[in-house]
Amino acid sequence: MRWQARFALIMVLSNFGAHAAPELAVEPALNESVSMVKNNRLVPLDLETTIFRPPGPGPFPVVVINHGKASGPNRLQARYRPLPAVREFLKRGYAVVVPMRQGFSNSGGKAVGEGCNIAANGSAQAEDVRAVVTWIEKQPWADAQHMVMLGQSHGGLTTLAYARDPHPGFKLFVNFAGGLKYNSDTCQWELALKSAYADYGAETKVPTLWFYGANDSFFPPAVISPAHAAYVAAGGSAEMVAYEAFEGDAHGMFGSPRGLRIWWPIVQARLTGVGMPTEITYPVFADAGRIPVPPPSRDARIDDLAKLPHLNESGPKGYRQFLTKAPPRAFAVGPEGHWAWNEGADDSPRRAMESCQTKANAPCRLYAVDNDVVWSEP
Repeated sequence: MRWQARFALIMVLSNFGAHAAPELAVEPALNESVSMVKNNRLVPLDLETTIFRPPGPGPFPVVVINHGKASGPNRLQARYRPLPAVREFLKRGYAVVVPMRQGFSNSGGKAVGEGCNIAANGSAQAEDVRAVVTWIEKQPWADAQHMVMLGQSHGGLTTLAYARDPHPGFKLFVNFAGGLKYNSDTCQWELALKSAYADYGAETKVPTLWFYGANDSFFPPAVISPAHAAYVAAGGSAEMVAYEAFEGDAHGMFGSPRGLRIWWPIVQARLTGVGMPTEITYPVFADAGRIPVPPPSRDARIDDLAKLPHLNESGPKGYRQFLTKAPPRAFAVGPEGHWAWNEGADDSPRRAMESCQTKANAPCRLYAVDNDVVWSEP
């Protein structure tokens, strides 16, 4: 075993190169912090884990949220911060724990379980989550007898893999667009996903809740319906919420503030049914970390480029690109012609303003938010 440990250590060290995930600042208004939690590998590696907590010592019920797999190298994937869901749980007195699994973002090592064996991939991912759950048990602020687990995309697969042998404190498991699409000429990944879910269903004794949209670009009904049927036929309990098309791609529903209207009422009812808290006890978290947005202006339509204030040469092109994005979105401008935009974030106006301010020597202002121009002449 000594040579195996030495080889594993060499592989770990070889994966720390010049490229790294973007560093995201923590948000004090959301009591956000980051801890490095050791996993259970032969050579334990650090798992970058984000924690959001209500004020006070607790103990608080806990929700664990498992991230998906973004396009591009796993190492460059940003630390996952699903703020719409984070706010909903923080408002209700939950601590939220979001682990980055091995090989993702600033977690150590290389991603495990790659390849067409999707069942094994989910199992490997679940082991990192299991290590974080063990860490949660030891935290004085955590009520480990009252926990919930959610997962999006690759994290949904991970959640279902973990649910086969869960900590007894978990009361609910929710899969949002879960799965893994493995692009290879030698892999029939749709059948591999169906087989994985059949294996998981045969071993899972706890009920699960699944959300999939009609226009999911990764797992449309033609792919996920047979996989869901296989899970149930094998003995698993999986309530399917099949909803209509969501904006341009239902795969991003969970991460969108507008997706809350689809999933939160159903999840809230299930939480109530298993004795978990749902009353809002910390309303301050509804807008914590956000900036005030001016009211809509009557002076310009959002698509009227002739009304744009003075921008530098690249500004009109940047604004046209901004207009192709779905809300939430925001476009900010500076007096010297600087500009920046952000889309898809819970706090897009603030992010656009901060990005603009890194370029400008004078204060930036919001020009447009979502579908409205909010600019008014000074």
